[in-house]
Amino acid sequence: MIWEISKEFDFCYGHRVWSQVLDGEFSLDPCLKCRHLHGHQGKIIIHLQSSVLKNGMVTDFNHLNWFKLFLDATLDHKFIIDINDPLFETLLPHYANKKGLISHESGYQTPDLTRLKDEPMHLLELYESYVIVDFVPTSENISTWLMKIIQEKMQKMSVTVSHVEFLETPKSKSVVYS
Repeated sequence: MIWEISKEFDFCYGHRVWSQVLDGEFSLDPCLKCRHLHGHQGKIIIHLQSSVLKNGMVTDFNHLNWFKLFLDATLDHKFIIDINDPLFETLLPHYANKKGLISHESGYQTPDLTRLKDEPMHLLELYESYVIVDFVPTSENISTWLMKIIQEKMQKMSVTVSHVEFLETPKSKSVVYS
């Protein structure tokens, strides 16, 4: 037997899919809206499985509270931008040379805000909103990135992440399987 549990998490985020290309035959609209700066009410559903129950459970749902903290601190109300986005230098001119970025263990970077100590507050607020990644922030790539983070953490408890669902909107989602 295999048991599976899942837990959902919501967060707001912005992004830009600078690589978007549409086929007019299928899209019926040539507008590349995802190339615009825009935001979503995202939802991620984590599916954990095990062939052995510990204390009658795959794991306690509380063992995913760390992920909620990660989402709140890292992604909620932030803008995910690809470091290779052609607009990177325009959107982050103080970091156009891509120096002065702080690398984080979970595979993203943020601007070093100490470099902005003499700048106006509105610039500090702008720069603290960026989460810089090394991939185009599509729902597929975001779900893959989050899946790796979750797998690495849950592996310490011998719990398998079977798959992650990432809903960009209530009607559009990607799913990545381990």
